[in-house]
Amino acid sequence: MSSALSHLPRDWRFWLLALALVAILAALVAPRVALTRTARDILLVVDVTGSMNVRDTVLDGAPATRLASARRGARALLAGLPCQSRLGLGIFTERRTFLLFEPAEVCENFAAIDGAIDGLDWHMAWEGDSYVARGVHSALAIAGGLKADLLFMTDGHEAPPLAGGLPGFDAKPGDVQGLLVGVGGTEPSPIPKFDEDGREIGFYDEQDVPQENRTGAPPADAPSRAGWNPRNAPWGGEPASGTEHLSAMREEHLRALAAQTGLGFAALGTAPALLADVEANTRPRPVQVRVATAAVPAALALFCLAVLFGLGAASSRRRGRLPSR
Repeated sequence: MSSALSHLPRDWRFWLLALALVAILAALVAPRVALTRTARDILLVVDVTGSMNVRDTVLDGAPATRLASARRGARALLAGLPCQSRLGLGIFTERRTFLLFEPAEVCENFAAIDGAIDGLDWHMAWEGDSYVARGVHSALAIAGGLKADLLFMTDGHEAPPLAGGLPGFDAKPGDVQGLLVGVGGTEPSPIPKFDEDGREIGFYDEQDVPQENRTGAPPADAPSRAGWNPRNAPWGGEPASGTEHLSAMREEHLRALAAQTGLGFAALGTAPALLADVEANTRPRPVQVRVATAAVPAALALFCLAVLFGLGAASSRRRGRLPSR
């Protein structure tokens, strides 16, 4: 009886070792399985106009510019997109979007795309104006030509302010899907001012920026303004006053622009929230991926070997504690 029991552990270890060997061989010849997953094609456009320099966001516990927060959110989105998704990059300034590069596969080109996003800077802007609505219209035309969805990150600050509401949109709303992402706080904050060498020298004052858009027809209340003359001063005889030198994320304006163009809207939040908003407002593209199955038998082999050597070590410790005769 004792002789039979003494052979049992050796037989058990042998079969466990044999199972591990078979599992290793299976891992070496395991096939790849074709699965269907979803990817996305996105044109990312980031506003680089002057109001994006306002420091009313927080990164790592410290005040940060809107542009820095937009870059952080864009890089997190890039990291969250599945392989075979494609991401292109553009910037908005003045009244149009400028395409930096067309959508490229995110995994093969991750370092290059990530570096390009991290390098976005307000110095790229070539004009001081910020016609956001026209920039979104321009971006939609580019995205449509690329057969991509649009992700447009902006604070929505129009400079000079719009006269008479949103400009007309010639395309069909919803032809290009996508998302307007509002960046910045909701309370007006001063806009940093820079000299010709790019050094910050303070903030814009009321007199530094147009407080009213004086193109087109004068408003209905123009005759009641001081110094009004229908020929020489149709807008009134005194400079307009206002708060256009302060900037906040213009959520109401961005929502109206989203409704006009058929886009969604979301304020920039956490990385998971941004990824969820993008997934909800862009079109999934089914792709075939080949997934290796070798990990399953390899894990079984590792488990068998861990049990084998673990029990062997425990048995050795028990033998070491037995009293000598």
